[in-house]
Amino acid sequence: MRRSVRTCLGIGVAAVTAITTAALPATASTPAPARGLLGGTTLAPVQDFLKGQLADLVSGERTTVLVHGTDLAAANNAVRVAGLTRSTSFDQIGVVVARGTKAQIAAARAVPGVTYLEGNAPIELTQTTSNTATRGDEAYRTLTGADGTALSGRGVSVGLIDSGVDPTHPYLTEADGSSVVVSNHKVLCDPFEAACQVLDVPNTVDTDTLSVGGHGTHVAGIIAGRETTLSDGKTLHGAAPGAKLVSLSTGAALVIVGADTALNWVLENHDAPCGEGVPAAECPPIKVTNNSYGPSGGGEFDPDSATVKLQRALAAEGVATVWAAGNDGGDGSESLTNPPGQDPTGGVISVASYNDLETGTRDGELSDFSSRGLESDRSTWPDISAPGDTITSSCRIYLPICSTGLDPQENGDFNTISGTSMAAPHIAGIVAQLFQANPSATPGQVEDAITSTAYQFSFGAPYVGGSSYDKGHGLVDVVAAAGAIAP
Repeated sequence: MRRSVRTCLGIGVAAVTAITTAALPATASTPAPARGLLGGTTLAPVQDFLKGQLADLVSGERTTVLVHGTDLAAANNAVRVAGLTRSTSFDQIGVVVARGTKAQIAAARAVPGVTYLEGNAPIELTQTTSNTATRGDEAYRTLTGADGTALSGRGVSVGLIDSGVDPTHPYLTEADGSSVVVSNHKVLCDPFEAACQVLDVPNTVDTDTLSVGGHGTHVAGIIAGRETTLSDGKTLHGAAPGAKLVSLSTGAALVIVGADTALNWVLENHDAPCGEGVPAAECPPIKVTNNSYGPSGGGEFDPDSATVKLQRALAAEGVATVWAAGNDGGDGSESLTNPPGQDPTGGVISVASYNDLETGTRDGELSDFSSRGLESDRSTWPDISAPGDTITSSCRIYLPICSTGLDPQENGDFNTISGTSMAAPHIAGIVAQLFQANPSATPGQVEDAITSTAYQFSFGAPYVGGSSYDKGHGLVDVVAAAGAIAP
């Protein structure tokens, strides 16, 4: 099992993510039911793979376990008695998926009615499970936009404000060899970081290497990576594999003035990001920006800040703004979410990180690192959840952020990393899909379509009025949102 690695960009950036798969290890066949007696000596058998996991599990660390029962009630009872955290269930076969420590899993073995304990063994998949969980791949394969083409985000550019991007990365390259990045920029600030300017750079320039980052290239692939088959047979694609990217590299050492300079550039240039005279078919307008950065530990929302004024002006001009909620966890006793994402303006979207347990399930968990809002203050709650745990995307292994991933592939051109930085670009790409579905929609209507159709997975805090302080309205459902936004 791969372990997620979270990294930060600039001022407490919400980190990047990725997903990979490995061959299914040999497992023991399910044995005959055993009669477990709490406190007795008869224990349910344990799968060999899970035995190996438990041997390496340190005290207090949790892992995923499938609890098999004589029926569903027995499995549910075992999870409750042992103190495991329930994730989902396979009702017809009497299996409950849960999370727990070594001691809790051992306790479950002795509960009456438990017949077998199984680990969450990795498997080979034909696509990233993150796009399965969101139903994004289903939407891409089965739905069309207003232009009659596959719902891929075609006709929309996403403004990427991040460390930079490698426009030549194979995941960000069209079939004809051109780059997905149609407009490439570097934000340069004076030594006092008090004044910044946006410089145009050629589309062949790797601004992520210039900033010694890696974060932005990984995010870029999650937004708009083209369909790619890896050497092991897995196929990957971004949330919007037909959208274009406009990169504004603020560098790995981010300051708010630099970030606001980038947002201001989008405000001034979103209609024609490649300059006047370049047709929209070649360089579409920017309809959404992705912002995977923010202060560590959250903070109070400031409606008077330049950032908020910029994003409200963008919303008024038809551009949505997506924010990573942050990687500070929490328990609802205080607000730890990214302040600009708390803006109630329609089309400003705060994204929590969902964990699909590396299976594509829609009944997974909220990532433990995902920042929670204050339980008593709805204005601090995230708006939506999207996959942000173990997400595979474009990387260059020699760059600092990418090198932290634990599963480099294709000679280090892809890697697996986790954080709300990778949840946010899922939503940015999905916003591009929805604007393709209905080009006349407003940012507020797009947000409403996403939140009103979200799948309310049960893990974590209860929903109050359709939302919760940890996961917002639930897990994004692209197929349902596309139906809701259709003209």
